[in-house]
Amino acid sequence: MRFAISATSARALLFAAVLAGAMWAPVASAQTSDAAAYVDAVRLLEQSTFGANDALIAHVMQVGTEAFLNEQFAAPKNSYPDLKYVPAGQQATFCPTDPNPNCTRDYYTLFLLQNAFFVNALNGADQLRQRVAFALSQIMVTSGLTVNLAYGMGKYQQIFVDNAFGNYEDILTRVTLSSVMGDYLNMVNNDKPKPGVNPNENYARELMQLFSMGVWQLNQDGTQKLDAYGAPIPSYGQDEIEGFAHVFTGWTYPVLPGVPTRTHNPKNFLGDMAPVDSNHDKGAKLLLNGATLPAGGTIQSDLAAAIHNIFMHPNVGPFIGRLLIQKLATGDPSAAYVSRVAAAFNNNGFGVRGDMKAVVSAILSDPEARTAGKGASSYGKLREPVLWMIAAARAVSTQSDGVYLAQQSAQLGQQLFYPASVFNYYPPTYLLPDTPYVAPEFAIQNSSTAINRYNFANTLSFGTIAPLATLPGAIGTAPDWSALTPLSSDPTALLDRLDAQMMHGTMSPAMRSTIVPAINAIPASNPLTRAKTAFYLVITSTEYQVER
Repeated sequence: MRFAISATSARALLFAAVLAGAMWAPVASAQTSDAAAYVDAVRLLEQSTFGANDALIAHVMQVGTEAFLNEQFAAPKNSYPDLKYVPAGQQATFCPTDPNPNCTRDYYTLFLLQNAFFVNALNGADQLRQRVAFALSQIMVTSGLTVNLAYGMGKYQQIFVDNAFGNYEDILTRVTLSSVMGDYLNMVNNDKPKPGVNPNENYARELMQLFSMGVWQLNQDGTQKLDAYGAPIPSYGQDEIEGFAHVFTGWTYPVLPGVPTRTHNPKNFLGDMAPVDSNHDKGAKLLLNGATLPAGGTIQSDLAAAIHNIFMHPNVGPFIGRLLIQKLATGDPSAAYVSRVAAAFNNNGFGVRGDMKAVVSAILSDPEARTAGKGASSYGKLREPVLWMIAAARAVSTQSDGVYLAQQSAQLGQQLFYPASVFNYYPPTYLLPDTPYVAPEFAIQNSSTAINRYNFANTLSFGTIAPLATLPGAIGTAPDWSALTPLSSDPTALLDRLDAQMMHGTMSPAMRSTIVPAINAIPASNPLTRAKTAFYLVITSTEYQVER
């Protein structure tokens, strides 16, 4: 069964629904305290996990927000697999000698890594860690378009899994030293100046612009500081960029086992970049806020001092806080919301700056995240493709090896681990067309990706997704309809369940009145198709796709 809609209509309907706010009508049943607690438990799970299910909802209602977050902070982490080292750029000569018949696919693309991400997201108990790690990976971006060796990108993504609840200064340091980042943004083999050649500025520029503080000075609430003429004030200038570029000189790829150390080691991603002090600029270097690194420092001490100088800039709390709010809660947070999260970044209550547990807790515990109903038309966000797919799959207890989900992420405009540039899959400042609302995920929502959402939903709901024969241990992708099928004889009861678990009671009367006839059009003797139809119509609705 396929429900068709034109590409133009799909985009227009979704945009129109956002503008009208029709999908966000508060549910009448949320008047009782139990109903309100249920609604907020589902909303918390939407923001802190890859999707709610009955067991998690019941648990959150029992223990409350704070206890649930503390449990998630303490949950054992699911790591990416250690994938085989292969030499860069040599698949044509290496793979014919390798026993794996799928050597090129498994080691010279991110296929296995993508699968692992989706399996962890579907089944892992460390849901919050994985969500935060995914968010961080979209702030400090690298891409398989440049680094396509699975073992290397796996080590890079593991940085965020390991440090999701650590300190942001440590994250900046780990990212800066990463050989994957060094390769992606040209810090590796970036040597001290010589006649006619200056250090590469790429990493220095993006570290400040995208990974920490942004280009304009900010108030704690994320609004721009203005000069006496009402113009925004730059956070740094070309002199500072050059200063940091000189700091980040003298690093090369890690040493390969059995290969003599060189000043420029062969490309590999087996660990952090290796320091080559003789290639490091020993001169004085200008940093932020007029600070200067004195001449004569070691390559390691210069890097640590430079990262700390950036980390201490007052922009970092509001800049990173806002980005994380956008990834977890809402695309266009209020200035007050940003200010409260920035305050937690600046001081976790015990004098510690950059504590990610405090930041994540502040985002998810904030009144703007936790109140049950949202009236402002600017609140919420379009579910980005990866999160939309996983939440839908988790809602029906889908078991998957990740292959189909990874394939579909590309069709929906968000090919996992392959962002088009260092600016991520979509920019954080994107405005919803013809509105003043910041809605980042809409930047990759177009006629083609909108239609492909329907195609994915149709296959997940009605199709058979078989295991890939060339993947050992593959199980394909299979939803479990056992919870929905018994409710199919009563369309109202079926929609009540889908509304509660997937939409925290925000299904509008108009949406309900549209779906009920579609369910009733299917004979009651076919309860499975009834259940699948209801599920399909919910996950493709504008009301579900925009998360409130």
